[in-house]
Amino acid sequence: MTTDPDTLRTDWTARIAEAGDASALEALRVAALGKAGEVTALLKTMGSLSPEERQERGPKIHALREAVSGAIFAKKDQLNSAELDRRLATERVDLSLPSRETPRGSVHPVNQVMDELTEIFADLGFAVAEGPEIEDDWHNFTALNIPETHPARAMHDTFYVAGSGDPMVLRTHTSPVQIRTMQSQPPPIRIIAPGRVYRSDSDATHTPMFHQIEGLVIDKGIHMGHLKWTLETFLKAFFERDDIVLRLRPSYFPFTEPSAEVDVGWSIEKGRRVVGGSEGWMEVLGSGMVHPRVIAACGLDPDEWQGFAFGTGVDRLAMLKYGMDDLRAFFDGDLRWMKHYGFRFLDVPTLSGGVGA
Repeated sequence: MTTDPDTLRTDWTARIAEAGDASALEALRVAALGKAGEVTALLKTMGSLSPEERQERGPKIHALREAVSGAIFAKKDQLNSAELDRRLATERVDLSLPSRETPRGSVHPVNQVMDELTEIFADLGFAVAEGPEIEDDWHNFTALNIPETHPARAMHDTFYVAGSGDPMVLRTHTSPVQIRTMQSQPPPIRIIAPGRVYRSDSDATHTPMFHQIEGLVIDKGIHMGHLKWTLETFLKAFFERDDIVLRLRPSYFPFTEPSAEVDVGWSIEKGRRVVGGSEGWMEVLGSGMVHPRVIAACGLDPDEWQGFAFGTGVDRLAMLKYGMDDLRAFFDGDLRWMKHYGFRFLDVPTLSGGVGA
């Protein structure tokens, strides 16, 4: 058996090139580079060489190993390509055959409720507006009458994004979409702004990322009566009950004045608390008349244009409507939970058929 690296290199590369299939190539790899392989045995002789011999033969032996490894890799790639070409040329799939498995996917309750809300507000003349989830400080706070030193910033538990230049945040609400809309299009404006928002909070009713929908109306002669009617119409359509009773409580939001928390009446049915009736109250919305400073910050004249805004958590609405107890389960990815609470893809909400599925 020769031990000359150059001779072995020529011999092994020729044998590898003649390999007819993957199993033959694997056998050659083991014979050359395995624990008892010919090339491996030659590498083991390096320890017994003198420094002068090692300096002369070492590079040749290492070059042999690299050449054999490279030839095996190239041949394997060639064989794989040839096998793929063969399968593409010979195999056929009949796309007209029905699937052997029934589709098991489902629509997440959050997506379903988003569609329900969009359907309701579209019927009321609202358009859907969107904006970036990473916002600058001005759109997320300052333009909404929350200056840098304002204590209301502590209400939001903000995630700040590291970087240079102006401060950037993961938006704490979808209100920046309202600002961008007022800056980009002339009034009158009627929009809803659904989307993901982020706050540093986590328990059974709060998660660091959740879904929110906000509404904005900017027009002439708008007052609190328009706000109350809009919210009452929306909640009756969403919960599909005519006995929805609202209570507006004075509150504080920097971007609205006056501001109001909106409570909805609830009652006990079959041992479970449901929205409707007036046995008790639960908070579902924040709302108010758009602050004149916010209107002015967007380049509009607050003496000419007025408006109202409101916002609520989409996840919270889903919990109230469909009887869910823990918000964290929305994001656990548990297929059993999805199978129980998920919706079929044909459960498209319509006002004529009822937005609920």
